Amino acid sequence: MAASAAPDRRRPGHPGACRPLLNPRAALPGGGPLLLVVDNGWASGRDWPNRRRAMEDIVAQADRQQRPVIVLPTAHPAGGEKLHPTAILPAGEARRVIQALEPLPWPTDRAAALEAVRSLQVQGSVHAVWVSDGIGDRTARSLAEALQRLGSAEVLDDSAEKPPHLLLPPATEGTALAARVVRADPTRPEPVTVRLSATDGRLLTRQTVAFEAGQKVREVRLDVPTELRNDAASLRVENDTTAGATVLLDERWRRRPVGLVSGRPEGESQPLLSDLHYLERALSPYNEVRRGSILDLLKRDLAVLILSDIGALTGQEAQDLDDWVKKGGVLVRFAGPRLAQNADRLVPVRLRIGDRALGGALSWQEPARLQPFDAKSPFSGLSIPNDVTVTRQVLAEPALDLADRTWARLADGTPLVTSEKRADGWVVLVHTTASPDWSNLPLSGLFVDMLRRVVALSGGITGGSAATALDPVEVLDGTGRLVPPPATAFPIPGNAPAADVIGPRHPPGFYGTDDARRALNLSAVVTTIEPLGTMPGGVARSGFGSRGEVPLKPSLLAVALALATIDLLVALALRGMLGRWTARRSAGAAAAVLFAILLSAAPSDVRADDAQAVKVTAETYLAYVQTGDSSVDETSRAGLEGLVAMLNLRTAVEAAGAVGIDPERDELAFYPLLYWPVSGSQQPLSDQARSRVNAFLRGGGTILFDTRDQASGGGPQSLQRIVAGLDVPPLAPVPPDHVLTKSFYLLTDFPGRYSGGDLWIEAREGRANDGVSSVLIGGNDWAAAWAVNRSGQPLYAVVPGGERQREIAYRFGINLVMYALTGNYKADQVHVPAILERLGQ
Repeated sequence: MAASAAPDRRRPGHPGACRPLLNPRAALPGGGPLLLVVDNGWASGRDWPNRRRAMEDIVAQADRQQRPVIVLPTAHPAGGEKLHPTAILPAGEARRVIQALEPLPWPTDRAAALEAVRSLQVQGSVHAVWVSDGIGDRTARSLAEALQRLGSAEVLDDSAEKPPHLLLPPATEGTALAARVVRADPTRPEPVTVRLSATDGRLLTRQTVAFEAGQKVREVRLDVPTELRNDAASLRVENDTTAGATVLLDERWRRRPVGLVSGRPEGESQPLLSDLHYLERALSPYNEVRRGSILDLLKRDLAVLILSDIGALTGQEAQDLDDWVKKGGVLVRFAGPRLAQNADRLVPVRLRIGDRALGGALSWQEPARLQPFDAKSPFSGLSIPNDVTVTRQVLAEPALDLADRTWARLADGTPLVTSEKRADGWVVLVHTTASPDWSNLPLSGLFVDMLRRVVALSGGITGGSAATALDPVEVLDGTGRLVPPPATAFPIPGNAPAADVIGPRHPPGFYGTDDARRALNLSAVVTTIEPLGTMPGGVARSGFGSRGEVPLKPSLLAVALALATIDLLVALALRGMLGRWTARRSAGAAAAVLFAILLSAAPSDVRADDAQAVKVTAETYLAYVQTGDSSVDETSRAGLEGLVAMLNLRTAVEAAGAVGIDPERDELAFYPLLYWPVSGSQQPLSDQARSRVNAFLRGGGTILFDTRDQASGGGPQSLQRIVAGLDVPPLAPVPPDHVLTKSFYLLTDFPGRYSGGDLWIEAREGRANDGVSSVLIGGNDWAAAWAVNRSGQPLYAVVPGGERQREIAYRFGINLVMYALTGNYKADQVHVPAILERLGQ
């Protein structure tokens, strides 16, 4: 490896100011500015910390060459302004611009970026670096060619290591949700996991599918009970933190409650002749069906109410129904002998008294078939079987607006289904019966599809207006998380297609009210993704890996300071200003200081000394693994310090503090529990470190690996890189009756700064180590939930549960320490009577 000094004419006079480097990277081509083009659209959110680190490295290199920087994001800002590059900036100001950049939850506009590049007026040969999101479009190659024409160009792209995914809105299939996952690069096999979560972050179910080489789309089927599916709020691709890998769910994906009321007494007909039989069979696979009287059903939450051949309504029933419809309910009525003779005002059109027979011995006509559905009808696009016929119907009186109110017609043009919009709700009339008495429509699959379309008209149990503007309630940020809407988010028209509104002023998210939300998903605009494709010849392409440069300035300045100190002491001694013994002692102290500085300034394999060993064995210390990422390590330290304070306050454990360790050089046997945060910057362990960790696990130690997935942390790929070669046993989610759920507090879940992730533990805990699992793996970022400052105040917010969630996180930490220290004591049935006796007291 070579060392190089990059001269800095702004800071002459001291070799340390020259900023020498170990493993220097070749100078950026050209002599003009650095143009940094940044894809900050939805696909960039999956690995934004790595992107920002790569951009900072590039700007630092430009700074060493005293070259100015131009930054051009490719996604429109939140205010919707036109894309334009920054002015030519010094590297320091460009670094602040980069630090302020965040991923945005809408697509990039590379056509606008291409126009901005072509309009650039710069002097000299520009070196352009395009930090790409790995997604291709029609203008990607043109943009690369335009950048190359400015001087030279390179593309940074990590899609080969961490490919983006797009999750399309699911279809309802019975009690299941069937979603499709789309990927850009189909060349490699890849497992993908989709998780279904509730509004409060609870995991409802998860399903893993495997892409095979050549597959771009895979369907994921998630089966959940009706009660849980009605709690569902989002579908997400695990470990892909983007708005495109997130689908928000509203009432359209829930099993809506539908009430059924028949004009026939129960038991009057055989089941196969009963109108409710056919309605229930058609509705129950997709909806929650309820039976009862009109007034009883209206007392409960209801999306749709179906009245089959109900003729006369009482005054109270008619009034309550009318009020319910105006608030957003959908009233569906089926005709029959009773309605034909007793029509009331809760029908969409005026009806003739009596009914019309088509076909039969006393009829002049044949049974009628259906016309194709009009494009404006909710039934548009449904296929009509040739054998569906109607033999009897009730007729509507002619009116000027009859055609506008008709959704389905017979072949002769007479209405079969009519409707009327009343305030926020609908009144729909099917002019034939719900049983096969007047038509064979209830025997066909078309009957099921038509009912599903009608039920879909409802706004859920609360209803909602399709014409009024819907205010933003919560929106997705660039990492696919729901956040309060910013000031730049505007209401959307209630009847506007999602594809027409999604953008900076209408980001994906929930719109409407807290009680009646409409989900606006990015996949309404983006339905497919393609790889970036080949670049023009001469355009370099690489990933976001470390650029290999190590600054030597801190080490050299430390050495210079130590040498100056020694020189000062020697000069004083030679002048007789210090006694001989004092001079020798001072020189020895200076040498010790120099040795200590050299040890701290450069990596070392020095083992823990005896004093450290005595310190950590005399008292109980919690340990965390140092990742090399200062922010992650500081969070781990503050988190364990906060947990230690809670342990000392609430339990008999007397913990002294938290210690950071490096498995490459430190002894691990002194600590009962290691907290190991997973960071994307961590490198694989050396053979020596693997041996240390394996010895720790075999000797009874416990490690909690925190992948921090939900905090855009390292994730499974980094975890796999770290645990390669370690003796990790088969793992399974923590069962409800596990000792960890009751070692001190009684717990049902284990949230950290974020909730909803599974905690994995040894699948079969044997008698070794007193039944304690050697490895635990989760991703809820527990250290951030425990972290406190010097005043004892929390450092990070916890979502979505707030301070209650932080309290549960502390309880999990206490349970974890107790579990590691006491083993399966609480699982011993011998102690159950004593525990019950104490509870009784």
